[in-house]
Amino acid sequence: MTQRSAIAWRLPTTFTALRYPNYRRWFIGQSLSLMGTWMQMVAQGWLVYQLTGSKLALGTISAVGSLPALLFLLPAGVVADRVPRRKLMLVTQSCMMVFAFVLAVLAGTKLLQVWHIAALAFFGGIANAFDSPARLALAVEMVDDRRDLQNAIALNSSMFNLARIIGPAIGGIILAGMGAAWCFALNGLSFVAVLIALITMRLSDFVKPAHKEPMVEQLKAGLKYVLDQKAVRTITLLVGISSLFGFSYAVLMPAFAVDVLQVGEAGLGGLNAAVGIGALVGSLVVASLTRSRNKGLQLTIGSLVFPIAIIAFALNRSFTAALGILVVVGFAFMSQNATSNTLIQGVVPDALRGRVMSVYSFMFFGTAPLGSLLAGSLAQALGPATAVMICEGVALAFALYVALGAPEVRRLEL
Repeated sequence: MTQRSAIAWRLPTTFTALRYPNYRRWFIGQSLSLMGTWMQMVAQGWLVYQLTGSKLALGTISAVGSLPALLFLLPAGVVADRVPRRKLMLVTQSCMMVFAFVLAVLAGTKLLQVWHIAALAFFGGIANAFDSPARLALAVEMVDDRRDLQNAIALNSSMFNLARIIGPAIGGIILAGMGAAWCFALNGLSFVAVLIALITMRLSDFVKPAHKEPMVEQLKAGLKYVLDQKAVRTITLLVGISSLFGFSYAVLMPAFAVDVLQVGEAGLGGLNAAVGIGALVGSLVVASLTRSRNKGLQLTIGSLVFPIAIIAFALNRSFTAALGILVVVGFAFMSQNATSNTLIQGVVPDALRGRVMSVYSFMFFGTAPLGSLLAGSLAQALGPATAVMICEGVALAFALYVALGAPEVRRLEL
């Protein structure tokens, strides 16, 4: 028995992608980096609300950070198909590290203003726009056996949500005890882990395309593929609607913590961590079901439960009950998100992978600015609970359409 097969034999099916050294490095490094990112998000949202007292400001800052996705994600997909993805990510991750340290210095010297947060969120959004399609497409290069690709995608989601559990919880404690500057500084340091992981990976040499078409033509080819494939088109729209309307609760979480549930900084960390716990469990369940063929049904169920659970959260006034409901929210979101990513990655041609995943990222991240502004505006006028219920009603309506009017998605097998 070879060393690789021995490792694979000892690993449960849920973690089979970890047998690959490149993926193990990535999993560890990115997990640490994401914990820092979540710590920064908690501190940033809290500071914005403390400085302004405005729910609209929460939505505006979130929108400013997501706006670059509208401008750059689609051309970033072309770049991810034309240059080595690892080198591209080394640049983007380094930029985000620098931005975190700048925030730390400004907060530590008491010079931080809301416009600083907005400007750095915008520049961070540009870096993330180029990072996202490269990061999603790089999963293929980290596993030698394509049969384990779906497991790697699900474990990527579990990594994200493991960080979502630990990051906000630690962030809330550090925010309350040491201040926001430390949250930003620790996030900056966390990028070192993912940079080391990227540098030490042993990947195949990058092969430049033999014939490099103009960027506009390459963009058209990626968009045409998504539009021509009905199931891919429907899944991509589902992801977009969920991002546009479904994440209103996340943007307004500081307002729920302060005005609705009255639980303060530590409570805000707990609410975010509850979502992360549910999402982590959901991602591990999806990872363990990678050999199951009924992925279309998993996606359909998750897309229905997700908005229903959030409506229940908006109607609730108990902190304890909110924690339980948010666990369900996280689980349902992961059932939808990880499965949609897996289904698209499972059918897209390698030559189009960066561009198709940029469309997927565009729908996930690019609609967020509008959703954040909408949620903030509605909450300012009607209150956070009413705003969330309106937004989730739209998300639920589209999920019902997919369940009842798009059987090609429900019946998808992979």
